[in-house]
Amino acid sequence: MNQLLPVAFKEWAVAVNALAEGKTILLLRKGGIAEETKDFQLESHSFFLFPTYEHQKANLVKAKYRGFWSEAQAEMNPEAEDIVSIVCRAEVVEDLEIFSLEELEQLRDFHIWTDDFAEERLRWKKKNPLHALLLRVYKLSEPVPIPRLEEYGGCKSWIQLQTDIHGDIGIPVLTDAEFAEQVWKIKHLLSISQQLEETAAEKRETGGSLGPV
Repeated sequence: MNQLLPVAFKEWAVAVNALAEGKTILLLRKGGIAEETKDFQLESHSFFLFPTYEHQKANLVKAKYRGFWSEAQAEMNPEAEDIVSIVCRAEVVEDLEIFSLEELEQLRDFHIWTDDFAEERLRWKKKNPLHALLLRVYKLSEPVPIPRLEEYGGCKSWIQLQTDIHGDIGIPVLTDAEFAEQVWKIKHLLSISQQLEETAAEKRETGGSLGPV
């Protein structure tokens, strides 16, 4: 990517709204069907969030986040279809790879997807991990309207904006302490899950016994 141009990450508008309000720090991503590498790659650790509306559906989002879905639907202005508003940017603090249903279940309370949809995404291209991105999100001082260009379309994660909006670094939506607490909870739960999986694997290898009889 051209480092002189701002990088943006395409994500459902409902998720962008939830991130911008500090209601989640976690995005799950398996990769769009138009990804050049055929799976998800973290191409930048810092990016603007580019809201998309094409595939988001209320029944794929947990009930407590459907207010953000309604907000996102209201943002769709038929008279301004060629404009998109950038409201926040993000920095990736962790890119965690999820391979098992047990790990995914530990993240249930931290992402916006329904359990069924999250499991569906985990199973799709099951040899590839589901990426759990922990994001430090910064809300811009004012929404920045930019032209919705043709090259921004398609089922891909990353785009380069042709509008320079580097100047506004934004304000963190969570305090340092609030953000650190969320990160700790997620990583702690995943570590417990991984320890249990390792113990179960050892039991299978030893015929159910982990020590001398």
